[in-house]
Formats: sequence, structure tokens, C-alpha cells
Amino acid sequence: QMSMIYKKYWITYNNGILLFFSPGMNAAVRAVVRMGIYVKAKVYFVYEGYQGMVDGGDNIVEVSWESVSSILQVGGTVIGSARCKSFRTREGRLQAAYNLVQRGITNLCVIGGDGSLTGANLFREEWSGLLEELAQKGKIDEEAVKKYAYLNIVGMVGSIDNDFCGTDMTIGTDSALHRIIEVVDAIMTTAQSHQRTFVLEVMGRHCGYLALVSALACGADWVFIPEYPPEEGWEDSMCVKLSENRARKKRLNIIIVAEGAIDCHNKPITSEKVKDLVVQRLGFDTRVTILGHVQRGGTPSAFDRILASRMGVEAVLALLEATPATPACVVSLSGNQAVRLPLMECVQMVIEKFTILLMLVTYLFRSFENNLNTYKLLSHKKPDAELPKTNFNVAVLNVGAPAAGMNAAVRAAVRVGITEGHKMFAVIDGFEGFARGKVKSINFFHFSFGLIIFSTLPAKYLEKIADQMRTNNINALMVIGGFEAYESCLQLHEARSRFEEFCVPICVLPATISNNVPGTDFSIGADTALNAIVETCDRIKQSASGTKRRVFIIETMGGYCGYLANMGALAAGADAAYIFEEQFDIRELQANVEHLTEKMKTSIQRGLVLRNENCNENYTTDFIYQLYSEEGKGVFDCRKNVLGHMQQVKMTLKLQTSLNLYEQRTYREHYSRKVFANTDDSVCLLGMRRRNLVFQPVAELKTETDFVHRIPKEQWWLKLRPLMKILAKYKTSYDVSDSGQLEHVAMHSPKEAETGAI
Repeated sequence: QMSMIYKKYWITYNNGILLFFSPGMNAAVRAVVRMGIYVKAKVYFVYEGYQGMVDGGDNIVEVSWESVSSILQVGGTVIGSARCKSFRTREGRLQAAYNLVQRGITNLCVIGGDGSLTGANLFREEWSGLLEELAQKGKIDEEAVKKYAYLNIVGMVGSIDNDFCGTDMTIGTDSALHRIIEVVDAIMTTAQSHQRTFVLEVMGRHCGYLALVSALACGADWVFIPEYPPEEGWEDSMCVKLSENRARKKRLNIIIVAEGAIDCHNKPITSEKVKDLVVQRLGFDTRVTILGHVQRGGTPSAFDRILASRMGVEAVLALLEATPATPACVVSLSGNQAVRLPLMECVQMVIEKFTILLMLVTYLFRSFENNLNTYKLLSHKKPDAELPKTNFNVAVLNVGAPAAGMNAAVRAAVRVGITEGHKMFAVIDGFEGFARGKVKSINFFHFSFGLIIFSTLPAKYLEKIADQMRTNNINALMVIGGFEAYESCLQLHEARSRFEEFCVPICVLPATISNNVPGTDFSIGADTALNAIVETCDRIKQSASGTKRRVFIIETMGGYCGYLANMGALAAGADAAYIFEEQFDIRELQANVEHLTEKMKTSIQRGLVLRNENCNENYTTDFIYQLYSEEGKGVFDCRKNVLGHMQQVKMTLKLQTSLNLYEQRTYREHYSRKVFANTDDSVCLLGMRRRNLVFQPVAELKTETDFVHRIPKEQWWLKLRPLMKILAKYKTSYDVSDSGQLEHVAMHSPKEAETGAI
């Protein structure tokens, strides 16, 4: 019955199968090819999607390691995509099966959307019947029918809409969001200069993820999405909001419209309709920008490259372990883990959504409802008369070096606090400014007080800070920053026995490019810094495209934490990454040079080596540069580049960690003018673990912290070190514990693997 539903949906709703491309697909292709070769399998490209499978010939080509060099930074897909009506017919699938059997291919990795994956599953179900029919027609013999009796299918979802069930993120979504935010940032300059209103139309025919999250990230004034039709009379509400903005001297208004947006009567809300409404009702100078396929193009983000690489490797492992009884699966991201889910169940949920137009998109991705609630909370101020009054005063301050997203965290905290009825205070210049009395009240619309570069810890100002907290009646403290912020709250916690003023709720919001704060998998700003590194690596590699055999040695920031170097190496396709957490010696350096020398003797022309700034006291960037230069004489030459603070200056809004702070932990009981909280859990750190935001007492995190080197004792991303090395052609074992469901499975060595052809 399920198969019949599948077939009906696939043939009815897919006018020819098109493997829609999205940024990051090439990283998945690269990972599948290299991991496949690593497990001793033959790997084939099928050009032009299912059309190439049906046509055969030069469209199905065996590939080598070098075939996927220098494609990480390329948008779209190097193997092409095309509509294929013939694959919808049994005759077309029969020809496709014949072309695969001729090459001994019984493992298929499909990168696409739900239509592409549904077609692959139907192909798998028909496989044995197709082979029998080919034997009856005399195209293959009975031995081939027995030898290639089973077809294994693994899918990866490439879609900028993030509209596939079972995965937190699809390949390409993050890059598409980057494109949208870049356009919004560029438009804002024009809008502010000319006092204009801009209406942006983004993709999302049935899913408003891109529209909603981009509106949240850029602080749009209004957003229209298909899953949440506006209430009756939305026209009046929107015009009132825009008029209030103009009255507050706000020079620009941003309205984002998903292409599939509808009203409560199921009628389309188009960007032109919104523009005409604003012009007719308010007379504002209004422009429409339709982004279109710009969102699909461009260089993929670091996140998409890493996600696609992890999924590609997991897909090959799934094929390696598949049996005739194993159902077709799709590789997904769940709580920062690569997992395998039954393909049929995931697509069935999409079918139900498509067929009955489910409006509750919570079924499709877990974060959507939270994003929607957060957007409404942060973008629309309730009238003062409707706000509760708690007599609760909250101070917000930044500590440490600037990180992208700090202002977004301040904005979110202030606006949510005011909505909850609290009085919000901004502390200028960190704890040093706190001691000097630089504390001022802040309202819903005036929240930005600049990034702070003060890294001073509060220990020597404790008495003065306590005085200021008493003077301003501060009942809670939010500290936004990196390791210094974490240490600061530890000091405040330890000082409670001497200063009763610190017996209030205190929360740390991790914000640092180094991603070195214990208690969280990700810190605000780390993703932006990683993108800056990868973008620089791309440009450096491109600048050397006209040279022959050159190796680049690049130093990244991060203190003693190797997150940026390691993840940057994985995203940029580096040949090696030296980090403090994995000690190395001169023998390993020499082995890496020899390894790179051998690669340079092939068609590979460029090498890339990343070094964390504090990875080793003696093996400095200059030393490694000189070593590679000397040992590579006659084969390649070297260049070095120290990125420095350029990793900090590119500002974008990454709200993931801060959005639900007060929703998850608001002190709602009746407050007197004096708040007293002296338990360990009243001084906590808000971190992201897997997909959850969790509060952890800073006192408990002390045991997880290496204070000498200012890093956590255990870091999740170290599990990806083998993956980076494998994709760089090193001989190493791969720990499959990266997969949430495969920790009990022993990994086959490359010599033992008999995968066949992929």
C-alpha cells in the first residue's frame, strides 16, 4: 500500500525528475567519491541526473581521487542536473537498470529533494523485476541477474528550502540564507539613504523557512509565509507598524515575502501586492526585489560544506553495511549528529504535507515554531499598557573580544526582557565600566551600545560592582562573551559569600570566535569567523590558479582551541591542520610534507595547510613554512598567510543561542525589591548541546575546563579529525561514532571492504 502511495505521488506530482541543485552539493559529491575510493570501491559519476542514467554512454563515468579536486568552493553541482520524463516510465527505468548492470553498479547515492528520492526508492523496489525482464529480452544473462540481484539506495537531501522531514538542516539552506542576508545588508544602505521601503521576495513555494529565518536574522519589519497566513485585517496592522517606524525616524522598512505566501482566505500575497498596498495607503517610496535563483547560486558556506562532507561519508558507510533486507535510507542531521532514517517514512510525511496542505510545519522541522514565536516577539512591541510589570531589573554587558552576533544577542535579550515586563540596563565597557557606573536604562528600540573590547575580569572591582548593583537595584545579570565571560561569572559566584549583591540570577551567553567555552557545542560568532577563514582560503587558492604546484600555510586564530583550524580545513579541503589538541612532532611534519609531495606529482596543483596560532610553541608558522619550502624544493613552492583579526570583523546575525533565553528560564514569581539567589544553578551558562539549549551551573563546568589553556577538556569536533584526513588522502581509521546510531558497529578496514561499485 505504501509503495502504491509513493508511485502515485511521484508520477502525479513530478513533471519529470529534476535533481535541483543547491550550494554544498559538490562537497557531498567529493566526500562520496573519496570515501568510496577509501573503502576500495569503484565510484562512478552519473551526469545529468536520472537522464544520464537512462541515456548511459559517456554520462556514466568512473572517477578518480583527482576528479573531485578543487570543487568544494564551486556552487551548484559539477555532475549536472536535468529533468527526465523518461525515468517516470518503466521503459526508462528498464534502460537505466541495464546501464547500471553493464558497469556492475549496485549502490546508488542520490542527492536531491523528495521527488528525486521517491524515484530512487521506486527504482529499488522494481530492481529485481527489471533485471528479470532484461534477462527475458536477452540483454543480460542469468548469472548477471544473480550477481546484481539487489540495489542499495542511500539518499542525501539537497534543498535550500529546508523542507524535508527528519533532518534539522538540508544541504544548501545555510548558504541560501547567507545570500539573502548579503542582499538585505546591501539594500539597507540604499534604503537608509533614500528613506525607502523594500519588499524582498524569497524562494519558498510551500515552505517559509528561508523567509522566516532571514526575517529573524535581519530584523525585518514584516514577513509573509505560507505556513502562517496573517489574520484578517493584516493590511491595517502592517501599515500602522510601518507608520510608527517612520515616526521614530527609522529611515528604512524591510518586508520579506515567501513566494508561496497566502492570506487566511488562501489567496496569494505577492510582493507586488504588498508594494502597491504600501504605496497606496502610506505613499512611501517602495521598491520590490525578487531574489530568484540568486539564492541557489554562489559559494557554499562553511556549514554546508561540512554538513555535506559528513553526510557523504555517512552515505558510503551506509552502503558498505547494507544488506538485501536493509531498507533504503536517507542521511540526515539530527542534533549535530549524522544519522540514517528510513527513506519511505520521511518522504511519506512530505507527501502528507503536500497532499492535504498541512499548515503545522512543526512536523517538518522542529525549530520552525520557535523561530516564528521568536520573530513575533522581537519584531512587534506590545503597547505599554499591555506589558506586565515585574519590578525586575536586568543588566546586560559584553566581556572580551568582539564576536559577530553580540549585538543580535543584546537586541534579543533586551526586547524579550521588556516584553516580559522587566526593566533593562546596558553596561558600557564591561566590568570596568560597571565599576565606574556606566550603567544606563535601555528601551525596546534603543538596544545597540557597541561591541566591547574590554577583557577585564571583575575580581579587582568586586566591591565597586556590588555598589553599582545595589545602587541600580540590579536583580539579574546577563554576561555575553567568551572564556572571559565564563571566568567572570565563576568569580562572581565565588564572591557571593562576601557580597550579597551577587546573590542574583546570573547567566553567561557564549560569544567568541574561538568556540572554546565549556558547556556548549557552538558559540555566537564562531560560524561567522569560520566562514571568513573559508572565504579567505578560497580566494588564496583562486589567486594561485595560474601558478604551478604551490602550497599555502595559513595561520588561524583561536588561542589554544583548534576549532577554527580543524573545521576550516574540513570546509576548505586542506591537506593538513595542526591543532593544540592533537600533538604532533617533527616526524609527523616530515610525513605530511612527503605526503603532499606525492600528491603534487599528480594532477593536483595546489596544497593548503592550516595551523592554529597556539598549536605548538616551537613549530611556529614560520618554521612550518620554512620546512615545507625546503623539503618541497623542485616539486612545489610555498606561501604563508596569517589571517589575524580579519576573522572578527565580518558581522552577521547568528541568534541560535540567545533566542529563547527568557522563554526557557524566566523568573516569573512575585518579586520584591530584593532578589536573593545563592544556589549553584542560579549562576549558569546557556549552551547548545546537540539541538537543545540547556542551562548548566558554571560551578559544575569547572571540572570540564582546562583553565591553563582556556579550552574544554572534551570537544565534539575532534571526532571529525579522521574525516578531514581521509578526504585529504591520508591512511587512517575512521571512527563511526560520529553517527548517533552506529557506535556499536565495527568499521571495516579499507582492505576488508567489498562495497562493489557506487
